[in-house]
Amino acid sequence: MTIDAAGMDALRTQVERAIGAFVERQLPAPGDPVLAPLRTAADELLSGGKRLRPAFCYWGWRGAGGTDVPEIFTAAASLELLQASALVHDDVMDKSDLRRGMPSAHRRFQAMHEKSGWHGSAAQFGEGAAILLGNLLLIWSGEMWRTSGLPREALEAAQPIHDHMRTELMCGQYLDLLEQANGENTFESALRVALFKSGKYSVEQPLRLGLVLASGGLAPWMDELCTGYGRRVGIAFQLRDDILGVFGDPAQTGKPAGDDLREGKRTMLVARTLAAASPGDAESVRRLLGDPGLDEAGVETLRQIIDDTGALQECEDLISDYLGEALAALDEAPVTTESRAALMELAIAATSRKT
Repeated sequence: MTIDAAGMDALRTQVERAIGAFVERQLPAPGDPVLAPLRTAADELLSGGKRLRPAFCYWGWRGAGGTDVPEIFTAAASLELLQASALVHDDVMDKSDLRRGMPSAHRRFQAMHEKSGWHGSAAQFGEGAAILLGNLLLIWSGEMWRTSGLPREALEAAQPIHDHMRTELMCGQYLDLLEQANGENTFESALRVALFKSGKYSVEQPLRLGLVLASGGLAPWMDELCTGYGRRVGIAFQLRDDILGVFGDPAQTGKPAGDDLREGKRTMLVARTLAAASPGDAESVRRLLGDPGLDEAGVETLRQIIDDTGALQECEDLISDYLGEALAALDEAPVTTESRAALMELAIAATSRKT
């Protein structure tokens, strides 16, 4: 049995409807001219995305016997607000200009300051406003989760996981900053960042939340599924993101080609490259990586080194290995047939995506 595209589209529609209904109730009111830019930035940021985190949560719920009720879509959709919060803060820390093909939040607010001719630094205003927007989205995420309408006992059972997931995310953001600052960049250190910053809260923890919301507790098989399937899909998801950050098509990723290289991202792909590179190539990587003015020739030089060292193929092979192990773990889990098919398709979609 497979979940057809229409079924996945229906899930996205439910998630987007829940987000729209929740945000519509929040301040600032659409008619407030002073606070309207904050609301508009939130609306546009929440309008995009693949909705993978809500999907993993929802199919965890269904896998443990949960039924289709509006409340689960609201609880799952709250994870999109958490994701949006992380993206806003991530773009500030990375000084990214674009997000999904549009100006990142801090650049949007910076441009508003410049156009208005206000006092002070436009860049500082932009960063400050974006940080506040990210904080607002984080607050909204927690509120949407708490007021989803699911039974109190279900939310109480899942709350420790929800709290731990958010702590892991913030620790992952710090570890990412630390990795770029200290230049350690071993595969193991990059993997740790990937797990905390992306892998766990993208797949493993949303799945765990759905399972516990439906069952009221975490049975041993559920924990095994979350680590054996969820964690491995999360790592493969981040490896794919590493590759797209260097080799992705800007028309599909919404970011300039090689942007991760300009930002100096110390990814698992870069770690593999440095480990296999000749001394001369390793020196070139260290010299060019993190140069905000890196031109197309510099991007191409780094791409060539990454490819020549075999790091690109090695990461592709790792994605395949992690995916295979994850699907094997999924086969052993006593989830519902429909959930098993959906989780299989989600794993493949998350690890082979183009954006």
